[in-house]
Amino acid sequence: MKPLPWLSACVIAGSLAGPVWAQPAPPPQGPQAALAPNAGLPAGSVTLRVALDAAWQRAVASRESEGQRRRADADRAAADSFWAAPPSLELSHRNDRLQSNGGKRETEVGVAVPLWLPGQRAARAGTADAAVAQAVAAERVARLRLADELREAAWQLAALQAESAQADTLARSLKQLGGDVERRVLAGDLARADALAAQAEQLAASALQSDVRQRLQAAHARWALLTGLTVVPDLSAGWVTNGVPATATVHPALQLASQSTELARKRVELMRHSRRDAPELTVGVRQDVPGRAEASQGSFNVGLRLPFGTDDRNRPLEAAALAELDVAETHEQRLRERLDSDIAAARNAQRAAEAQLEAETARANLLRERAALIEKSFRAGETPLPDQLRALAAAAQADSVVARQTVALGLARARLQQALGLFP
Repeated sequence: MKPLPWLSACVIAGSLAGPVWAQPAPPPQGPQAALAPNAGLPAGSVTLRVALDAAWQRAVASRESEGQRRRADADRAAADSFWAAPPSLELSHRNDRLQSNGGKRETEVGVAVPLWLPGQRAARAGTADAAVAQAVAAERVARLRLADELREAAWQLAALQAESAQADTLARSLKQLGGDVERRVLAGDLARADALAAQAEQLAASALQSDVRQRLQAAHARWALLTGLTVVPDLSAGWVTNGVPATATVHPALQLASQSTELARKRVELMRHSRRDAPELTVGVRQDVPGRAEASQGSFNVGLRLPFGTDDRNRPLEAAALAELDVAETHEQRLRERLDSDIAAARNAQRAAEAQLEAETARANLLRERAALIEKSFRAGETPLPDQLRALAAAAQADSVVARQTVALGLARARLQQALGLFP
């Protein structure tokens, strides 16, 4: 149930206790306007940067990023090794026990070491370096996504805190108004119907207050679940004027796409330097025993195994590498276009929010001035009470719209910063 317009007006009028609209305080302008919802925050607060660090420690994406970086570091370490693949141990033994049983024996022990092909090691190292850079870029993208969640949650808290403050003010004022109306009914100045209407609106304001508090508690719970913090965010820290960075920065998502393209390009180069399996150098010793009455003989063996590279092996690998490169380049191009579109849309939304806030602020100033003039006329006996109450209700509604639009502007600026790829 919504409060009656004239009772809501009396909330702002302070139960007609005095000329509250005579000298209205100007609302905040510029960047401070978007920070107005934080005016009623508790003493303990935290910046979005600190909240992002806390949320990152709790996020599953942070574990995924750490795992991806460890895999990339392991690939880089493997590229620095002296062999193309892990060495293998070769053991063999032969005898004639099941045939002539003359005591002949042959025992051989060797080590097979896979060798790098010409240019393959450098290509493998380049691929590993590109994978490390991609892992770093992927971590920044994951942090930016988390920052988007934090910004939305923080401004939702700011909106609910502003709504809760208005609901508290409404409940207190209606309670005071109910007492004043009751006294005037007992004095015979007002009818009993006015007292019943005031009591009904007081109960409606209490219900509204409880509903807003419940939604605010739910928002606090979501914030605590996301960040592990119980303190509220301070949206005034790390402000970027008009949402535009002082220096040009590359969007993390675009960095990731560029690194993915570079990694695909390096993999194509690695494939072209790996057109055959790694050759193997075998080094070993061999012991021969010709018979029971003869002395054993030892020898040192060196062998080289050279696999052939055929089209049946290379064509599928080359096609897969080129397809990955083509997909990465196309994705990067489409991403550039999408980011440009998102930034343009975010800028337009910010400009629209700024214009709307400016218009609503001017409208609220005019309605407050009108309410002050009508109040003077009412005190002079020239204006009836319903006209004054309607004027005060219009001024109160305009101030409420300004408060909501202030939060909307702050959220629009935060979304522009998110579209630009800026961290808190």
